[in-house]
Amino acid sequence: MSFRDENEEGRSDLRKPFLHTGSWYRMGSRQSSMMDKLGSSAQVIRDSSISVVLCTLIVALGPIQFGFTGGYSSPTQSDIISDLQLTLSEFSTFGSLSNVGAMVGAVSSGQIAEYIGRKGSLMIASIPNIIGWLAISFAKDSSFLYMGRLLEGFGVGIISYTVPVYIAEIAPQNLRGVLGAVNQLSVTIGILLSYLLGMFLHWRVLAVVGILPCTILIPALFFIPESPRWLAKMGMTEDFEASLQVLRGFDTDISIEVNDIKRSVASSTRRTTLRFSELKQRRYWFPLMVGFGLLVLQQASGVNGILFYAATIFKAAGISSSDAATVGIGAIQVVATGVSASLLDKAGRRILLIISSSGTTVSLILVAVAFYVKDAISEDSRFYSFLSILSLVGIVAFVIAFSLGMGAIPWIIMSEILPVSIKSLAGSTATLFNWLTSWAVTMTANLLLTWSSGGTFTIYGVMSAFTLVFVILWVPETKGRTLEEIQWSFR
Repeated sequence: MSFRDENEEGRSDLRKPFLHTGSWYRMGSRQSSMMDKLGSSAQVIRDSSISVVLCTLIVALGPIQFGFTGGYSSPTQSDIISDLQLTLSEFSTFGSLSNVGAMVGAVSSGQIAEYIGRKGSLMIASIPNIIGWLAISFAKDSSFLYMGRLLEGFGVGIISYTVPVYIAEIAPQNLRGVLGAVNQLSVTIGILLSYLLGMFLHWRVLAVVGILPCTILIPALFFIPESPRWLAKMGMTEDFEASLQVLRGFDTDISIEVNDIKRSVASSTRRTTLRFSELKQRRYWFPLMVGFGLLVLQQASGVNGILFYAATIFKAAGISSSDAATVGIGAIQVVATGVSASLLDKAGRRILLIISSSGTTVSLILVAVAFYVKDAISEDSRFYSFLSILSLVGIVAFVIAFSLGMGAIPWIIMSEILPVSIKSLAGSTATLFNWLTSWAVTMTANLLLTWSSGGTFTIYGVMSAFTLVFVILWVPETKGRTLEEIQWSFR
């Protein structure tokens, strides 16, 4: 079955530099020819028995950059304010501008990833990240800080959509959950690195360190295959089958999976330009509601406000070693996300989301109560130190609960549940709303904490409770089903 038409012929040539380091190969008995065409990148993949894992770990450098950007503002707040004579409001603007840039990146991410491929979009995303970190490192006033943060955000916005989609499209159904969770695990590792290194490095040096993930990512992308589902949709049949064979291993029979993907792609449009009016079709309502809802509610719990300004929150709670506590939170987040990854393909997405949102609701209410009582008693009271410990325990519990489900799973479900025919537009729009909510949270977090710490956590707790209701009523289980099975179920 041929998927190429005359219009795709010209566009595919434009995409070639982004697809691979050399031409792809043919399958079956022509394996030697395939290897000659693939060149060094195929040799690297062929020699590994875990090719999908290798590809996942390479693109995971993008989420590490994502997390480093998010965590950067916490350990550097006091030093940047002091060195550049910024007000608290100006620093809050700096912290939130990454979200503004990410919104712009999210808007364009779907079309970029659709036109030049998943690998090409990650290459493009790496460039503004590198320039942004350099601008921050050499900043003499707030204008360079703002510009650098916006550029970082733009790159992160593209990364946040492209990486989970790429992983979902290359992973076999029995590993899609655990590999998809690598995206969020890498984000938490990036956050932890920024917290930890921020204790020892000057904020300008820390910004230079932020360049490393994307600097490594760009050349590494030449050694992994493009998404087979994207290649199939673009009509590049031989490239699609070659990519899938590399990912599944040369001794694996991929004929059934090839036919499933062909049937799915044949029923969808191959156009790279979509209109918002197409999202109004009734058959798309449910997957759009679930995908959009989870990504918005993920941020509405206030997680980025808490992580961005963790050191400030701990100081307000009366924790003397706020920097050490912040690093501890980052480490706990990494461990909890790793546990979540190991459970995703066993317990399932839905039950972990219910446990996660229940835990975040209870822990946020606990922190809110601790702050309310602290504000009502004297610092000399014997209960004051106990309440400080209670608020720390509540925040730790929130991070653990969030990492068990709400951190990784919304991105996984978004990449699974959206039909291939609208994934570029719907996925980038859902990512936009995620970053819009994140911007609102990070922009207001410092100001809300100044107003009332207890009130701030109460607001976050209410939104987390709504998330629990949303999951119970509407989120389906996608464990153990192929992307094609999930999409056909909505028909």
